[in-house]
Amino acid sequence: MIRTDALDQLPVRTAVPALERALDDRGVAVLCAPPGTGKTTLVPLVLAGLAGGGPVRRVVVAEPRRIAARAAARRMAWLIGERAGGRVGFTVRGERVVGRDTVVEVVTTGVLLQRLQRDQELAGVDAVIIDECHERHLDADTVAAFLLDVREAIRPDLRLVAASATTDARGWARLLGGAPVVEAEGVSHPVEVLWAPPAAPVRPPHGMRVDPALLTHVAATVRRALAERDGDVLCFLPGVGEIGRVAGQLAGVAAEVLQVHGRAPAAVQDAVLAGSSGEGRRVVLATSVAESSLTVPGVRVVVDSGLAREPRTDHARGLSALTTVRASQAAGRQRAGRAGREAPGAVYRCWAQAEDGRLPRFPSPEIKVADLAAFALQAACWGDPDASGLALLDPPPAGAMSAAREVLTAVGAVDAEGRVTGRGTRMSRLGLHPRLARALLDGAAGVGGRRAAEVVALLSEEPPREYGDDLAAALRAARRGGDGYAGRWRQEVRRLSSFVADAGGGSGPDDAAVGLVAALAFPERVARARGEGAFLMASGTGAELREGSGLRSAPWLAVAVADRPAHSASARVRLAAVIDEDTARAAAGHLRFAGEEVHWAGGDVVARRVERLGAVELSVRPLKQPAPGLVREALVEGLRREGLGLLRWTRETGQLRERLAFLHRELGEPWPDVSRGALLERTEQWLEPELSRARRRSDLARIDAGQALRRLLPWATGEAVRLDELAPERIEVPSGSRIRVEYGGAQPVLAVKLQELFGLRETPRVAGVPVLVHLLSPAGRPAAVTADLASFWQDGYRAVRAELRGRYPKHPWPEDPTTVEATRFTKRARR
Repeated sequence: MIRTDALDQLPVRTAVPALERALDDRGVAVLCAPPGTGKTTLVPLVLAGLAGGGPVRRVVVAEPRRIAARAAARRMAWLIGERAGGRVGFTVRGERVVGRDTVVEVVTTGVLLQRLQRDQELAGVDAVIIDECHERHLDADTVAAFLLDVREAIRPDLRLVAASATTDARGWARLLGGAPVVEAEGVSHPVEVLWAPPAAPVRPPHGMRVDPALLTHVAATVRRALAERDGDVLCFLPGVGEIGRVAGQLAGVAAEVLQVHGRAPAAVQDAVLAGSSGEGRRVVLATSVAESSLTVPGVRVVVDSGLAREPRTDHARGLSALTTVRASQAAGRQRAGRAGREAPGAVYRCWAQAEDGRLPRFPSPEIKVADLAAFALQAACWGDPDASGLALLDPPPAGAMSAAREVLTAVGAVDAEGRVTGRGTRMSRLGLHPRLARALLDGAAGVGGRRAAEVVALLSEEPPREYGDDLAAALRAARRGGDGYAGRWRQEVRRLSSFVADAGGGSGPDDAAVGLVAALAFPERVARARGEGAFLMASGTGAELREGSGLRSAPWLAVAVADRPAHSASARVRLAAVIDEDTARAAAGHLRFAGEEVHWAGGDVVARRVERLGAVELSVRPLKQPAPGLVREALVEGLRREGLGLLRWTRETGQLRERLAFLHRELGEPWPDVSRGALLERTEQWLEPELSRARRRSDLARIDAGQALRRLLPWATGEAVRLDELAPERIEVPSGSRIRVEYGGAQPVLAVKLQELFGLRETPRVAGVPVLVHLLSPAGRPAAVTADLASFWQDGYRAVRAELRGRYPKHPWPEDPTTVEATRFTKRARR
């Protein structure tokens, strides 16, 4: 029996007619409705004809998380008086609850991606709703892009709704070709904001680490909320580990403490979403999954830690992980709104009000910060390897896509042109990251399908910390474990085992099998020991094990999980397996290099014959007769690193370079550019043949830079002979002295004693440029600076004369210096 009363109370019902008109007219629409209005439950039922009449249509609802997909399906089934699996069902990875009569199917965006790759037409589907699209998960962005392709090319009749919990829908409307935006008003009760920062400063989050002092403060704030307010408390924390620690600190509170996250057992999730039984209060500790995807009944108070988890990828080091960040202002609003769903409420924010304005406005779109290997494989399977033809709100960063293509090429998923291979197509259908898909397929041949599936299942969802950092020990713990993680692990093992045969390769110890599969998944992270629990990974990044780890004595590791703390040069290993050198060579064979290696290191040329896996050296021998071309490249590398000062420079050579730089700046070609970069680019034009004859640093020091520079003069045009005319080393002044011109500044400088310029009316010029005259006292100290000598004699000389003639009475100080003879001497010496 349809629960009409419950359906009629959903605020989104007033927006449904406008949504139906938009879909009838355009086939696409953006639905903006605050959390709790019923957009996830009523709208699919109406579009499917299960509520409100109308023809029966098949509707697929895409949710970002498995917990949300299950909850939405069960809620819709309850609204029409059924259980999930009838006319409303759901499909998530490893679980499918649908029947012959199912017309509304709730799926995760990952499941919908797989379905689109197999059946681009989505045969039999009339409408697709992408829920919570404002969260900007990568799978949701990709699904939207693929669906728009489908509508444009083969299914113009397919209806598409982008449903968002925020009103910032302009981007989605533009992406959907100017789709109408339909807004639903929510029933929102007032929420009082209470700022509750810690009394003492706490360390900011970095990597996965959260200051324990902050978690203690959050637990204390929950206790405060229970004392000051009525109703259930919903507390937002960044991850499972933090939820567990806060739960431990809440032992003994007068309330039932529940934990909600993607890994929580289904029974716990169901209990939270069912609401309180009326006996006592509840404290629900949740990740961001409870921001908008789920409704938690009975909540009147929210405690917000202000933290969230986002993916980050360090492409240079080959490390990808979730990292703890400050939650955005948009997330803060969503979280606070949970307290005002059913009645007036309050939110305790565990940060200072002054910090709020400095928080990011929105969470980072996942496409901008995540590892894009899986996305790149999906795009390649779709026929658009560089994703340039996909309608995306944000284009994928070029660097991240380049790194992703390197990974896909290494695992054989795409060819040299980026086109998907048959192996890549098979990998894309496993529902795994391409690295793990490679480990499953190739590992099955070496260790057997079942054991490969067991290890890959461990790698696809990181084991709890209590399982330890030894991957082989974690495998044994999962096999015998009775906790929620072990249950999910067994389910994933069954799913993965169905994709690979278990013929052959199944013998041998578990430790070796675990190491091989982990190394196949992360070949750049095979690591060789370098003492004291420190390792060097093939990627070139250092890795360190915690004190007390049983892996510290291993000669080689396959690092499965690692993160790099802020301001640390080395990664911190969280999960790894012991391997030997043969396993490292087998897994990371594409990183092997063997040959002559000549480079600049330690201030000189180093020549050796080396074999290595990436950055890990396997063997090294000195090379007595390196190839001359490699030596020359190493010497040029040295000049780039340490500068042209490695050559022999005299004062005259330095001045020659300054003169040439001046002429190039003022006259241009054919006078050469002698800047550092230009000289390093043209070594063959001015440092040969000496550079090719050099073998080491000391040989560079014997190269005469002045003689080499003169090779760059424009001899072919005949201009070279004008060097001393255009940029003379010295200028003869009226006293007969030849004064050096300095060309190192923005303007040539002539520093000369004032009396030596008597009788000179105009400023000397070089290459048509007036020199900057530094007029000196008889003692050689600065007296005045001018680029206009005539103006100085007329206006400035009088003041200089008044100041200096008393100090230097033995020198001439005529009233009109332009009419007397210049001199280097005192008045007596002249006579």
